[in-house]
Amino acid sequence: MSHAEYRAALDAAVKEYERAVEARTALDDRIAQLRQTIATLTKLCGFTPTVPLGLTDACRLVLRNAGKPMSAVDVRERLTTIGFDHEKYANGLAAIHTVLKRLEESGEAALAEDDEATRQAYQFIGSGLVASRIGPPPAAGKGRPRSRGRRGHAK
Repeated sequence: MSHAEYRAALDAAVKEYERAVEARTALDDRIAQLRQTIATLTKLCGFTPTVPLGLTDACRLVLRNAGKPMSAVDVRERLTTIGFDHEKYANGLAAIHTVLKRLEESGEAALAEDDEATRQAYQFIGSGLVASRIGPPPAAGKGRPRSRGRRGHAK
């Protein structure tokens, strides 16, 4: 192949790439619109937009059924889709990050090894039955902080 042919192939690849990115952006926008429409219509139909689970159990359910590694953003989107009300949290994404880290520490979830994204992605590996109690014991100094009394002094 000559230099001109390589250049033509490069130009064609760049143009196709740009079209694909535009198509993906349009698709992402449409998915966001549909997600909002579903949430609004769910409320207008009188359905309760909540899942009768706590955040940890809901995240565990999402990871277990995903079948692939998921980032905290992916988990939040799936929670919204299944009707979990995360508006009660001041920062829902931070709460989800915390839950995913704790699931990892308990041995129920693991960071994905071959994730192509720059975000951390987790995958379910445990049974999830009584996960917060069956994980490995915390390392020395990494357990729960001691409870504090009303004035902030250790009990």
